[in-house]
Amino acid sequence: MRDQADPSALPAQQRGLLAGVAPYALIVGGILLAWQVAIQPIMQRAPPAIAVRVAPGSPSVLRRAAEGELAENRNDNAASLAREALARSPFDVRALRVVGLTEARAGREAQADDILTLAGNWSLRDDPAHAWLVEYRLRRGDYASSFAHADTLVRRRDDIRPRVFTLFTAAATHDPQRAMPEVARLLAAKPPWRQAYLESLYASTEGLQLAANLALMLQKSRAPLSNDELHQLYIQLLEKGQLDAVRTVRARLNRPVVSNVTNGGFGDTEAPQPFQWRLAQDAGVVAEIVSDDIRPADPALRVDYDGYSSSRIAEQLMFLPPGRYRLTAESRAEAGDPASRLAMTVTCAPGDLKVLSTPAAAAGATVWTPFAASFTIPSGCPAQWLRLETRAGDKREQTALWLDRVAITAID
Repeated sequence: MRDQADPSALPAQQRGLLAGVAPYALIVGGILLAWQVAIQPIMQRAPPAIAVRVAPGSPSVLRRAAEGELAENRNDNAASLAREALARSPFDVRALRVVGLTEARAGREAQADDILTLAGNWSLRDDPAHAWLVEYRLRRGDYASSFAHADTLVRRRDDIRPRVFTLFTAAATHDPQRAMPEVARLLAAKPPWRQAYLESLYASTEGLQLAANLALMLQKSRAPLSNDELHQLYIQLLEKGQLDAVRTVRARLNRPVVSNVTNGGFGDTEAPQPFQWRLAQDAGVVAEIVSDDIRPADPALRVDYDGYSSSRIAEQLMFLPPGRYRLTAESRAEAGDPASRLAMTVTCAPGDLKVLSTPAAAAGATVWTPFAASFTIPSGCPAQWLRLETRAGDKREQTALWLDRVAITAID
């Protein structure tokens, strides 16, 4: 028996017919292919009404038309076109979103919630679906779900961060018992917008209060405020005169560990300012924490001063209750006369009442020598600045001092 699939086995007349038809079939195929290529730009960029006429069976064209109808508030047309697009392409997220939004506009919010939740789960990049879900869940008091969808939005789009941040802050301020834990939960995940949100809170007194409360909540989470973030919070509270808030947050977090003087031995570089030493960067003064030449294992503060410029060389904030105290420290002179050019001071904050000013070195001591001075914190002095300051002379005089083991103890 001859093989029917073998063209050579066909009669000569049939082979001739096939040979004559083949070129025309190729031409027709080429025309169809060219048409498909030609209409692609029309399908993608032409107005939806024109695109639908050119390619009425294309799911993407139907979806674009549905979106256009929805934008013009022709909801029934939008729903019909979107459902037809879904019939041809069941996993078209944008068409599914259009169906969901038309359901919402028709007052069927429960069905819309189911549909748009599905669309949001299919694509984290479908912003309109997530935006609707944020608003809908928020109106129902479902902060956890609403904020989760808002998190999806702000992770991708910087331009809508201000609006979403305002949403977080307003909810946490007006319903702190329910909303604030959800904001803290999002921040504990360390999203890329965490720093930007914390900074947004520093623009108002209410925002600062919320930032302080979030710091307390985050302390118990897997991602408490870093030292840099805590430093920023302390400084913002301080600059806006919120000394009581600084005291409360520091005491409740115990960061840095509550003591009269922080890092008096100059070996703890992790403590955040303003409790950590802030070293001046002023002309005529070089202050740095380095290993001591005599005690290499013991870092200390070394000050190189021209004897003429004025500067607060080092300072940190303290919260000493009213009473009597004794300041103790060790110092040694490397050059000049530090006892006449440098002083340890304690000044009340707010205000400028100075309750202590004593030479920062024992006179003539070129080896490590302790010194001490007593002072009194009066009532009405809620916080204090401990400082190493200059006592400028009439002419330049090279002065170098080493300072270490600064402490303040209460006198019973």
